[in-house]
Order: sequence, then C-alpha cells, then structure tokens
Amino acid sequence: METFESLVRAEFAPKNTFLNTASSGLLPARTVTALQQAALIRAEGRPLDPLFQDVEASRAAFARLAGVPVARVAAGPSVSTFSGLVAASLPPGAEVLTAEDDFTSVVNPFHTRGDLKVRIVPLERLADSVRPGTALVAVSAAQSADGRIADLPALREAARAHGARTYVDFSQAAGWLPVDARSYDYTVSTTFKWLLGPHGAAFLAVPEDFGDLRPVLAGWVAGEIPWDSCYGPVAELAHSARRFDVSPALFTYTGTRHSLELLEELGVDAVRAHDLALADRFRTGLAALGHAPLPAPGSPIVSVPGLGGRQPELSAAGIEVSNRAGNLRASFHLYNTAADVDRILDALSH
Repeated sequence: METFESLVRAEFAPKNTFLNTASSGLLPARTVTALQQAALIRAEGRPLDPLFQDVEASRAAFARLAGVPVARVAAGPSVSTFSGLVAASLPPGAEVLTAEDDFTSVVNPFHTRGDLKVRIVPLERLADSVRPGTALVAVSAAQSADGRIADLPALREAARAHGARTYVDFSQAAGWLPVDARSYDYTVSTTFKWLLGPHGAAFLAVPEDFGDLRPVLAGWVAGEIPWDSCYGPVAELAHSARRFDVSPALFTYTGTRHSLELLEELGVDAVRAHDLALADRFRTGLAALGHAPLPAPGSPIVSVPGLGGRQPELSAAGIEVSNRAGNLRASFHLYNTAADVDRILDALSH
C-alpha cells in the first residue's frame, strides 16, 4: 500500500534544496511524462482530441478541489486575465476594496480601468473596511510576499452584510489550504505554484448565475458547441462557465490534469499538515539563530526580514529561495523534508 511518503518520493527527485514553491512548484514525474507524450502527438501529426479532453479533465479536477460543480469553472491562461474579466463587469465609479501590497495580477486590472474607485487598506483591516457602496472586495487568500492568510470568513460576512461581491485569489493557497469556492462570488487560482502544474493555466469559479460577468474575452471555445463556433460571431455561448474560457494552451492542461490528480490522491489535508510542520520547524530554527520571521501563522510561506540579500549565495549552494523586497522568502511543500529545513538553517548560521 502506498503511503504519502512513498507516493511523493516516486514523483519527485529534486537535484537541489527547493524551497521556492511560492514562485513555481516542481513538476511530478507523471506530469513530465504526460507533457512528453503530448509533444509527440503534435510532432507526429496525430489528432489533438486527447489534449482537448485533458482540458476538461483538468477543469473537473479543479472543480472537485474547489468544491463546486464543474459547470461553474472557467479555464484561462492567468490570474490577471480573470481579474480583467471581473474588472470589466463593474460599472463606472464602482468601489473596489483591496489589500495593501497584494499581488499585482489580482489588483492591477482594477486600477487600469481608470474609472473605478480602488481603495487600499492593510490586510488585517480588510473585513472591517467593507462599507455600504463597496461593490467588490478583491484579495489573495494567502499573501505572496509573506504568506499571511486573509481572514476569509470575516470578509465573507462583511461583504454579505453590505451587499459587496468577493473575488479571492487562491494561487498561493490552493493545494495546501482547503478551497470552498461556494463561499465567494469569484475565486481564481493559477496552477503552476502549489498545484504543481506547468505555467499557463488558471481556473475561475463563478456563481451559478455567472454573477455580473460578461464574456468579453469570448472566442470560439466559449461556444456551446466550440467546433461550430469557429467563424463569425458565436451564435450560442456555452451554458456553463466555459463561456468565459480563453483558448487553452493544450500542453499545459495535459500536465495540469496529472498534477491535480496527484494532489487528489495525496489529499489536501495531508499536504497541509506536512507543509505546515516544516514551516514551523523553520520558524523555530530561525528563532534559535536570532531571526524573527514576519508573522504568518498557519502558512507554509516564511518571510524573514533582512536576509533577502543572501538569496544568490544560497542559490549557489543549491538552496532555492526568493528575495522579496529584501526579505528572504522560503516556502515548503509536499516534496520537502526536515533535512531541507535543517540544510537552510545550517547555511544561514554561517
């Protein structure tokens, strides 16, 4: 019988100490194999039907992860694409509430509209800052820079009390933090971080009635019968959230399918317990070395002020982390071990 450990070791064999999942996750062996096979389909001139089937299998797997029917999930290339879609749905003058220093792909499309009132507040004050007239609250579930987790239950209740919609980016959370897309109007996640997929895929979960979204990016894949929607205006948009799809990068979705299936086999709860145990071990070790990471309880992302400048040195030693605004950011995922934690702590002690 396969265990969590044996399944992970069969899929991952990093050649370094990789502590940078918050930038991009490692690809499982099964995903690499699937990508190679997808490339051969193209190279040999075979029909692409299996690759289009992978798009739908990926959509279904994400829907299960997010806890919503598959008909509520749209597929596209990036978070910023879907942020732009949500921004386009708002009337001129609408107020959008965002968190200070949130990831650019989440917030910038609301600024570039030019005719929206974008209000920025500290993350810890987000729920308390929702007020009558707030049209939308946009926030990352976990902050990219330092791993802080938004108080999503409080935000949800505040938004409901004031009639505001919610747009939550789970890119730094999906894969280790349970996602309940039913609790928010719109949820989005890219797949190349904690979901372990290739670059170039993201999923948007929408309300059953699509909220206020308009399919402003609709091309042929947004038709109810895509292959009958290749020329001229789309006569009949998809009856599902697929009306918000953008033409898929087929190889990416082939890889994403297999990565999501691995996470389903492992279970998000088991991944979360593993990741947080390693992050806590790192925090404890940092304290022993006299370093105080930024507070981010319950997060596998650890950001340490003043140590970002050591990133090149660590990379040269085979330890991959990020430098974010002078802070050293380490992130721990299912393929990491206690030995990885001890190695970076040893390196930082010198």
